[in-house]
Amino acid sequence: MDTNRSGVVVRRGRPAGPRTIGLVCAVAAAGALLSGCGSSGSDTSSPQKSAAPSRAVPATAASPSGSLNADQAQRKALVPKAKVGYGQALKAAIAAVPSSEAIAAELKGTPASPYWDTVVATTDGTAYSVRVDAASGKAQKPQPQSDDPDDKQELAARLGKATVTAQQAAQTATEKTKGTVTTIELGDADHGNDTVAWTVGVVTTDDWNETTYEIDATNRKVLWMNVDQD
Repeated sequence: MDTNRSGVVVRRGRPAGPRTIGLVCAVAAAGALLSGCGSSGSDTSSPQKSAAPSRAVPATAASPSGSLNADQAQRKALVPKAKVGYGQALKAAIAAVPSSEAIAAELKGTPASPYWDTVVATTDGTAYSVRVDAASGKAQKPQPQSDDPDDKQELAARLGKATVTAQQAAQTATEKTKGTVTTIELGDADHGNDTVAWTVGVVTTDDWNETTYEIDATNRKVLWMNVDQD
C-alpha cells in the first residue's frame, strides 16, 4: 500500500471490495448481483484523503513474455463482446422500474452471452435486480430484493446521502484511468465514518488490468484506488 503525491491511498493486488451492508448483502445471498457481498462498457480499509490524483494513472506494463493471467484473459474475452456499456444498461434497468435510481452494475456472463447484472432502488429503499443483455440492451423483468425493513431503511438512507450519480462517479474514475467501466456499486466507504461511496472498476484494454476506485458519493473525491495485478 502506497500513497501518491496527491495523498490518495494506492493499493496493489486484488481489491478488498466495498463495505456494503444490509440490502446489498441480501442481494448477494439471493445470487443476484454481488457475490460474497465484497466484490464490486464505457459510456463514458484506508483513511480518507481529500485530494484526487492530478493526472490519469498510467496502465501497468504487460509481463515480459506478453502472456496474460487468468483474470486478464477473462477480461480480454468478455469486455469487447459487451456492445452495451454500463450507462445504457443502467438506463434500461431504470426504465424497467419507474422512479428508481441506479445503485450497482457488473458485467458478467460469457463472450457468447454477456450481460449486465444491475440493481436499482426507489427512494424508500426497495431494490430490484435487473438483468440487461450486454449485446442488445434489452432488460429482463425486474426481480424484487429484500423486504427486510432494516435493509430498506439503510438503503434509503444511503440514497438520501448520495448526491453523486453512478455516471458521475464513473466519469471521475475514467478521467484517472482511461478504460472500460465493468463494475460500479454504491455502498458504505471503506474507512467508515458514515460516508457513502461509489466503487468503480475500470479495465484498461492495452494490458487488461483492472483499476478500482472508491469515490465519495457526496463530492466525487477519490478515497482510494487499487490496481489488480494478480
